[in-house]
Amino acid sequence: MITSHLTTIALDKEDRSEVCRNARASSLSLRTFCRRAAAQDSKPTFIAFEAPGAGTGAYLGTTAVSINRAGASAGYYTEAIYAFHGFVRSADGVITTFDPPGAGTAANQGTLAGDINAAGTIAAYYLDANLVFHAFVRAASGGITTFGAPGAGTAAYQGTTAAGINAAGTVAGAYYDANGAGHGFVRTASGAITTYDAPGAGTGVGQGTFGLSINDAGVVAGYYVDSASAQHGFERAAGDAIAEFNASGAGTGAGQGTEALSVNEAGEITGNYQDANDVFHGYVRAGGKLIAFDAPGAGNIAYQGTFGSSIGAGGAVAGYYVDGGGVYHGFLRTP
Repeated sequence: MITSHLTTIALDKEDRSEVCRNARASSLSLRTFCRRAAAQDSKPTFIAFEAPGAGTGAYLGTTAVSINRAGASAGYYTEAIYAFHGFVRSADGVITTFDPPGAGTAANQGTLAGDINAAGTIAAYYLDANLVFHAFVRAASGGITTFGAPGAGTAAYQGTTAAGINAAGTVAGAYYDANGAGHGFVRTASGAITTYDAPGAGTGVGQGTFGLSINDAGVVAGYYVDSASAQHGFERAAGDAIAEFNASGAGTGAGQGTEALSVNEAGEITGNYQDANDVFHGYVRAGGKLIAFDAPGAGNIAYQGTFGSSIGAGGAVAGYYVDGGGVYHGFLRTP
C-alpha cells in the first residue's frame, strides 16, 4: 500500500531522496517511483536573466557568450542607444557590468566580452570613440589589462580583438593591420605576444588569419581568408605548426569555405562550412577526420542551415540552425 501510494503523492526532492535511499526497493512500483524521481531531479533548468541597463527593443538586450566550470558566465548587453557593455554573472546570479577606460559610448561602440576561464578571467575587446578595436583581459577581481598586438592599425575597424582564453590565462585573438587585414596572435598571462599568419592567408581588407579559441594545451582553432576571400579552417599547435583543413563540401567562392570556431581539451574542433549554394553545415573534426552534420529542420537555401558554435568535453556541440523560414533555433548535438 505504501509503495503504490508513493507514485501519486507529491514529495519534495529531499523526501524523495530519503525514500529511495532507505526503502527496500523490491516492489515494481517503488522502483518506478525512484526512477521517475531521479529523472525529475535531473531535468535541465533554464534561468533567464537581463543585465541592468539592457535595452528592450529590437536588436537590444543581453547576450551571454561563455560559461566556465564554476558556472560564471560572461557576455555583453546592448543598451537603448545601441552601445555595448560587458558583464559577468556569478553562479548565484549576481551580475557585474564593466567597461574599460576608453570604451566608446555611442552606437556600435563599447565593450564586447568573450570567453571566461576557470579562474574567472575574461578575454574581451572594446571599440573606442573612433571605432578602433582594443583587446583586454579582465581578472575576477575586476582589474583590467588592455593590450595591443604589434602591427595593429589605428584607424576605424582596425586594432586588436581577443576571443578565447585558457586556464593558464593565454589569450587567442586577431589584430587588424593598417590595410584592414587580419593576423592571429596568442598572448601569455605575462603579456608576451606571438603573432602568426596561416600559409595562404590574404592581405586585403577582411582577409587574413583569425584565431578564435584556445584549449589548455595551447592549441588554437580559427580560420583564414585567402586572396579570393574564401575561408579555410586551421588548427595551430602550441609550437606554432599550422594544419589547414577544409570540409569536402565547402564552396570555394568569396565568402564560402570552412570556419573553425571552438576547440576542446581533446583537440576536437567544431565550426561550420558554407557550400557552393551558400547553405551552411556544421561539423566536428576529431583525430584529423571531419564529420559534417545538419540539424533536423535546418533550411537548405542560401544563408540558412546549421552552425556549430562551441564544443565541450566528450564532443558535445552547442550551436544553432536557421530553418526554411529564416527563424533561428538552438541545438545541442551529442556524439
